[in-house]
Amino acid sequence: MASHAHASPLPAHHARNAALACAVVLAVALGVGRFAFTPLLPLMLNSGALDIRHGGWLASANYAGYLIGALSCAAIRIDHARMVRLALACTIALTLAMGVIHLFWMWAAIRFAAGVVSAWAFVFASQWGLRRLAELDAHGLAGVIYAGPGVGIVATGLLGAAAAALGVPAPSVWIGFALCSAVAGVFVWQAFAHRAPVARSPAHAAKSVANASARVDSTGLVGLYGLAGFGYIITATFLPVIARQALPGSPWPDLFWPAFGLALIAGALVAARLPLSWDNRLLCAACYLIQALGILLGIVFPSALGFGIGSLLLGLPFTAITLFAMREARRLRGEAAAGLMGYATASYGLGQIAGPLVAAPIAAHTGSFSIALWIAVAALGFGAAGLTWLGMRNKASAA
Repeated sequence: MASHAHASPLPAHHARNAALACAVVLAVALGVGRFAFTPLLPLMLNSGALDIRHGGWLASANYAGYLIGALSCAAIRIDHARMVRLALACTIALTLAMGVIHLFWMWAAIRFAAGVVSAWAFVFASQWGLRRLAELDAHGLAGVIYAGPGVGIVATGLLGAAAAALGVPAPSVWIGFALCSAVAGVFVWQAFAHRAPVARSPAHAAKSVANASARVDSTGLVGLYGLAGFGYIITATFLPVIARQALPGSPWPDLFWPAFGLALIAGALVAARLPLSWDNRLLCAACYLIQALGILLGIVFPSALGFGIGSLLLGLPFTAITLFAMREARRLRGEAAAGLMGYATASYGLGQIAGPLVAAPIAAHTGSFSIALWIAVAALGFGAAGLTWLGMRNKASAA
């Protein structure tokens, strides 16, 4: 007992290590395993390895895997830390495979598998990390966890842009990403050694809200979170391609994706500092509207400034939405939140599958992404309205 009295800096040290470890996992699993495809798609298109329609199929294969992986989370009973390790190792191997294999059907299988393991990494790292921070009373560090994907996006975006400028072939870049991910994985591997949960006082224990109203909230969270997946993914998948179409010969298009990642980091860190008493659903609704405005700017002002500001507005709330949604899942289900997190993530995955499948044929037919982007704006607007209704409904019933 005496150790607790004399080691007050220790919980803060453990909390920082836990948050940073989860950030690295999400940087690799999402920033590389999922989103490296975005800056590499132009390289693959230019080399003739893909056309835009096949690029859409590869993107959707990844999102289909993400859906299956998320759905499976509710049934997985393996220790969360072990699942994080498994997902991290698989992501590195699959990223390497993209560089050494050159068959489209194999690429589709690899992107599908990468989607599965990235969903595992996201759900189990989120539950493990948020639980550790709750145990250590360090909720404000949650932003560090969800800044991880932004770090991965910035790194892959800048390296992808440099590779395009230097004429480095896409397979070499995939291999380079895998090697960098392996180095990062080595540094955090030990953080996910199995350990018993820290004992907590009742005041800090997460409580599950189990009543009819909570069931409505859970269903609403799952359904409306899917609209966020659909709303952002068209731009997130095709941003460099869209920007190149609008700004032929401009050096700016390769920088919009890293700008998205930088804004994502800032948004995650700011979001985690907002009061825990604020309603997660209303915060999500505000984030949806910010993303809708960012997409709208790219449609109405297809200039370097329009795409630049639009990229920032799209990225700023990106993982803030995730943070608020995962916090809401923990508010509703407490320590049993991994299942609800998985279902919500699966809904998000459905939206992501639909996005490229809607956008690529429209773009191929019309020669423009404008119609698909308008559909994305409408989806985010509808989602914001639904989340606002949920939040205000609860306030009214509480009154």
